Amino acid sequence: MSKSSRRRSRPVLPIALVLVASLAAAALQWGPYSNAGSASAGKPVTVRQCTVHSVHDGDSMRAHCPGFRKTLRIRLDQIDAPEINQAWGTRSRDYLRSLCPLRSPVKIHDLGPDRYGRTLARVFCQGKDVNAAMVAAGAAWVYDHYADDEALYRLQADARKARRGLWAASKVVRPWEFRRNNR
Repeated sequence: MSKSSRRRSRPVLPIALVLVASLAAAALQWGPYSNAGSASAGKPVTVRQCTVHSVHDGDSMRAHCPGFRKTLRIRLDQIDAPEINQAWGTRSRDYLRSLCPLRSPVKIHDLGPDRYGRTLARVFCQGKDVNAAMVAAGAAWVYDHYADDEALYRLQADARKARRGLWAASKVVRPWEFRRNNR
């Protein structure tokens, strides 16, 4: 059998099937629970159903998750909240606690570990995207160094314009600048 006859004998996928497969792949990539638009875009996302154990500050918490002996340390992806000893620090933490009360169910979109071994995640409590809610309320900044979600930047601009949360202050210091200045 010649090369050309082997080529013709292979089944050919109809154009419609290829188009449907492409659209399905795009829908999965850009769907509401994808990590497209996150600093970890392209990495697989593991969704975990857990329970809130504690909230340390405005961008981190611990959760009890099935399959883990210890609590999972969670760092909210693409945002940075004021440090506890910084202006708005305790208010930011308290706002996160109001969004994710202790012992409440939490859906964690696990994007993998950060350099400190914490789980970077998009977090959903009571059906709300907590990362986005923190920024929209003026309780956290978009973490420029790690963020690429344009929706978060729009929420931050709206909060700043409306002078919500930390944006009501006359002078705001970004958490990463506060940490650098207080080493």
